[in-house]
Amino acid sequence: MKTKGLLTLETLKQKTATEEIETVVVAFTDHYGRLMGKRFDAEFFIENAEEGTHGCDYLLTTDMEMEPVPGYTFANWELGYGDFHLVPDLSTLRQATWLDKTALVLCDVVDDKTHGFTPEAPRSILRKQIEQAKTAGFDCFAASELEYYVFENSYRNAHNLHYHDLAPVGWYLEDYHILQGTRTEPFTAAARRHLKNSGIPVENSKGEWGLGQHELNVRYAETLDMADRHVIYKQCLKELADSMGLSVTFMAKFASDRAGSSSHLHVSLWQQGKNAFAGNQKFGPVECTDIFRWFLGGWIAHVPDVMPFYAPTVNSYKRYTDGSWAPTRLAWSYDNRTAGFRVVGKGHSLRIECRIPGADCNPYLAFAASLASGLDGINNKIEPPECFVGDIYAAKHLPRVPYTLAEAVGHFEKSDFNKKAFGENVVAHYAHFFKKEQAAFDTAVTDWERKRYFERI
Repeated sequence: MKTKGLLTLETLKQKTATEEIETVVVAFTDHYGRLMGKRFDAEFFIENAEEGTHGCDYLLTTDMEMEPVPGYTFANWELGYGDFHLVPDLSTLRQATWLDKTALVLCDVVDDKTHGFTPEAPRSILRKQIEQAKTAGFDCFAASELEYYVFENSYRNAHNLHYHDLAPVGWYLEDYHILQGTRTEPFTAAARRHLKNSGIPVENSKGEWGLGQHELNVRYAETLDMADRHVIYKQCLKELADSMGLSVTFMAKFASDRAGSSSHLHVSLWQQGKNAFAGNQKFGPVECTDIFRWFLGGWIAHVPDVMPFYAPTVNSYKRYTDGSWAPTRLAWSYDNRTAGFRVVGKGHSLRIECRIPGADCNPYLAFAASLASGLDGINNKIEPPECFVGDIYAAKHLPRVPYTLAEAVGHFEKSDFNKKAFGENVVAHYAHFFKKEQAAFDTAVTDWERKRYFERI
């Protein structure tokens, strides 16, 4: 049964003929997970859908400010910043109901010369790992749980205030609180409705633990579809907030005295329509298979290798604070929210929840890292540690997640596992990207410095 809101070229043609749709957004995601692309006249798109379009290859070498960053071999001034090919994946074509008379389609980035997927593009990186899973006989299903803060300030107003003294939509902590959540229903109900009507089935929404923090959960799907849903979800909520004079942030840590915002990843492998994790072997409190055990073992073991794919910004690492609902140590437990890896469900619902990624992660990279790690665990029969019982924050003997982006990139760049899983060129490309992100912060003067040193130094 076709998901509500998804379109075919034929249904797009019908909606275009009746002027229900006039515009098609043709987009892909950059390193940060932002949608980049063009807006097409709907009739022209229909006539040229299979040809796709072109974009400047500098888009996979820019920083947050869209400045061309030197030092990449993929694209640079010496090579003249040419084009790559954006090929629409028509399975992602949908009506974007939060926009006026608009459809949206996601693209793969294709090399103009080789006509293959561009290895450095985030969607290509995930595609490679999904193909590895299929070669091993597995289908992979996943979900991401995004948290975010909502403010009464518009984005322009927040910018003019230098993001200081913003007004959260709530004035007390509203975790699961129906009354406080009711006050934000004009925005949240609209988000649920638009996502549902735009091909992203919704489960529920709730207030979260932070002041003005919320969570909206969508249905799990095959991993590539889930990553697509994730980036469209973020785009929808930002554009919807903007249209209502509000703002939302998916920063991992908006403020030092507020809870961080996560993107918990749920993953399970399937074979012949059955959950490959479900079995009758006893492993702590879990009844599972070797596949489950080894996948979990590999996923945990390779966190230090792939950490920047879970936590890609300087801000990401401010979230990893003991007692903050964010994980700080590498361990697994059953239904324990202090664990970096929380195992939940049983039988066909058995799955692994990784609580390490923040809401700032690029889902294509985060899911690719998860799959590569788990599949290596299966291939090499990596055993996980014993199930931890108790407060993992208090378990100081356990290995900790990296403290900074700089520390994480050091592991990422040197990792032989990464070079084998993703390719040496991809590792070098992203190591350069993360290093430049760190360097941008290292040279910036912050409010913290001015407050601390202006008078008293």
